[in-house]
Amino acid sequence: MDTIDLRLDYRIIMRYVPAGSTVLDLGSGNGELLQMLTDKRDVRGQGIEIDEQAIYQCVEKGLNVLHGDIDSGLADYRDKSFDFVILNQSLQQVRHFEPVLKDALRVGKRVIVGFPNFAHYKSRLHLFFSGRAPVTSSLPYTWYETPNIHFLSIRDFIDYCRSRNIMINAKRFTGLKHEVHVMPNFFAQTGIFVIST
Repeated sequence: MDTIDLRLDYRIIMRYVPAGSTVLDLGSGNGELLQMLTDKRDVRGQGIEIDEQAIYQCVEKGLNVLHGDIDSGLADYRDKSFDFVILNQSLQQVRHFEPVLKDALRVGKRVIVGFPNFAHYKSRLHLFFSGRAPVTSSLPYTWYETPNIHFLSIRDFIDYCRSRNIMINAKRFTGLKHEVHVMPNFFAQTGIFVIST
């Protein structure tokens, strides 16, 4: 797969992970991101995923992915044992947001977080005009089938980091096909942050 064909959020994450890094991917899904980092950045990676079918897909790709619930914590991992911990499109789905993020920051020298921006203008308009929970390309689930538990915006996450003295080392924002540089809390569908303590 050519780099240009990869999802935009994957390409952004790849820019932040230097070759040869150690990576823990929390909520690995089918392993697509972890495989890309392994193939293109020669990372030594490990994943944790709760869905058994997704784990089978990871194993078929030759990836080291363990069956586990990241809400249960990362007690088996030493402090700063990975260069990067990645929570891409998974942090908004955990039950215990704060303990999971705190554990990720303990285990990783840096943490990459990517999440859908629930304050995107299409979501706002949909809610305002229809009076119903939004269904958009970045939030493709109806309210009763969504895996998302925490409905945060880009501004919410920045405020959260500031209030907890979490350093934001880098931030990028995306639409469907391009990066967003103006008013990201309104125009971006996804926020991607590199954070550390």
